[in-house]
Amino acid sequence: MKFSTAYFAPSQLWKWLLLSLLIGIPVGLASAGFLTALDWVTQTREAAIWLIAFLPLGGLLIGLLYHYYGQDVVKGNNQLLEEFHSPKQIIPFKMAPLVLIGTLLTHLFGGSAGREGTAVQMGGAIADQFSKKFGITSSERQMILIAGISGGFASVFGTPLAGAVFAIEVLAKGTNRYRAVLPSLFTAVVADMTCHYAGATHTIYTIPFVPDIQPTFLLWSVLAGILFGLAAFSFSKVVHFFGKMFSSGFSYPPLRPVIGGIIIAVVVYLMGTTKYIGLGIPTIVSAFEQSLPPYDFMIKLLLTTFTLGAGFKGGEVTPLFFIGATLGNALSFFIPLPMALLAGMGFVAVFSGATNTPLACTIMGLELFGTEAGIFIAIACFVAFFASGKTGIYSSQEVHRFKSKWFKIFDRATK
Repeated sequence: MKFSTAYFAPSQLWKWLLLSLLIGIPVGLASAGFLTALDWVTQTREAAIWLIAFLPLGGLLIGLLYHYYGQDVVKGNNQLLEEFHSPKQIIPFKMAPLVLIGTLLTHLFGGSAGREGTAVQMGGAIADQFSKKFGITSSERQMILIAGISGGFASVFGTPLAGAVFAIEVLAKGTNRYRAVLPSLFTAVVADMTCHYAGATHTIYTIPFVPDIQPTFLLWSVLAGILFGLAAFSFSKVVHFFGKMFSSGFSYPPLRPVIGGIIIAVVVYLMGTTKYIGLGIPTIVSAFEQSLPPYDFMIKLLLTTFTLGAGFKGGEVTPLFFIGATLGNALSFFIPLPMALLAGMGFVAVFSGATNTPLACTIMGLELFGTEAGIFIAIACFVAFFASGKTGIYSSQEVHRFKSKWFKIFDRATK
């Protein structure tokens, strides 16, 4: 199914402005409530570290909820992708509260996960309820799904332009979806403003110094982009590996996060730190300001992929920010670029490679870090995109062809 590239008639424009308001406001309020609740559970866990011992119980609750009440929404982000490409039925609204509860339980008890998956699923589920009304056609329903996803993404990260482009780029890969731009952008802006006015706040990251553009610096940026792409490739492969391992190893789904929770709780206890669980925002901020242990990114990669593979809820994007920023921080030991700049490049570039959305990630970098770092960010994002191969964190994403012959061979070898 493809969108027409025709322009909107005036009546259609007003229709989509109205729909953007109707979708963007509740999605923005949902994100604001989610961010507030997420901040509360994170502070509660850090004030009562003993809660991590109950991660297996939290996993059991999540597993039972989805097994008995959420079988039709258990695919999460992949379900939104599948519904976009092969429409079958309206996304059940219960996807929103289930993923919200699952994510909060994951973070309260010490799982390593993100938040974008929750916001995107809430946005998609809320938006798709409007597909029942307004005389929506099948192609217009695709735009409604894009609008919901853009609103969720934009409001949870405070990046409306990146949210608008991300929804189109991740769903409609390889095709022109120009008619979806306005609904996606309108909804992203409305949702972001609503979230802001509802009192939600977002972390501020700064790159204090950006060097002048020189050929050698650009070449170093390419090398960094390749390494960021390989990190994204590794994350995607490992998260799918753990997912398959738990699926094949435990036939009763609620048991998977219980076993996974026991292992994670023991690992966290042995490490003696909560640095690598939850969102990891303090470490991400530190990656822009001071030298960190060079292994930080690898520990976060393993803990997050294991957490999600075991069946806990949340998302991959904020952990990808952590992995990218700390990897960039480590690369500053031998790449002659400012540490904060490399952290910022990695922040968005690993995300780009893992989701196959280099344009959205470049725009996100500009929104978060400013335009001065734009050239370096764009190089890192697009090189990481090509270096990450066909693999991505969304198994239902349509990637129409491999980005290099080497990765085509390697992908076959690792299956």
